[in-house]
Amino acid sequence: MRILISNDDGIDAPGIAALAAAMAPLGEVWVVAPATEQSAKSHALTMHHPLRVSPRGPRRFAVDGTPADAVYLGLHQLCPGPVDVVVSGINRGSNVADDTWYSGTVGAAREGAMCGVPAVAVSLAVDPATSDRERRWSVAGEVAVHVVAAVVARPPPERTVFNLNVPDLPLAELGPLRVCPLGARHYAPSVHVDVDPRGRRLYWVGGVSEGFDRQPGTDGHWVHRGHPTLTPLHIEGTDRRLLAEWAELPVWPGGGPRRG
Repeated sequence: MRILISNDDGIDAPGIAALAAAMAPLGEVWVVAPATEQSAKSHALTMHHPLRVSPRGPRRFAVDGTPADAVYLGLHQLCPGPVDVVVSGINRGSNVADDTWYSGTVGAAREGAMCGVPAVAVSLAVDPATSDRERRWSVAGEVAVHVVAAVVARPPPERTVFNLNVPDLPLAELGPLRVCPLGARHYAPSVHVDVDPRGRRLYWVGGVSEGFDRQPGTDGHWVHRGHPTLTPLHIEGTDRRLLAEWAELPVWPGGGPRRG
């Protein structure tokens, strides 16, 4: 089995090293990841300038682009043959609720799924007060290897991403894994305005987290209680209920003859 690993924290992050080590018993591991941190890049692709790729050892490459760029290059150029599964992470911090839409970790996995490859995004719900050395990357890797093995053994429908979040706890303290829906997370709106040395305005966007709705049964609820969570996400974003409802509404009747 060939496994393509990427992330959004950069190729030198401790999480990706732990993930590669965890996946090694499952098959041939290839690492293609951003050269530098690309957090919150979601599913962005670099379209307006070329990408540079730097070999970093056997089956290991750094890309000066986004997480999705790295996966795209891995699947279509750098890996020598078909990839059986894409695994992204281990992210430094949870990707629960609304964070999944911003996450470069999830974006990398989503790119794999869009290319027809089963994909898993893995995140460790760390305490910001702890250091990377104190964080339990290997625990998240151990949970991830079980999830990835299950995904490969039971392939999901095409264009499916599995979003895995693991609390930063000793293995013995982790609760059972919960398969659950996304919750909701809230951030304070914030734009900080500054001025550069030439008098031009600068804008820093993004406020602090105000917490998430720990609705019973959602990912945030279970992670807060010490359970790893797994949420299947589908790239098909159509709201089928509204599709039928709005089809009956005369929002715009058209300015000419109706066409089939």
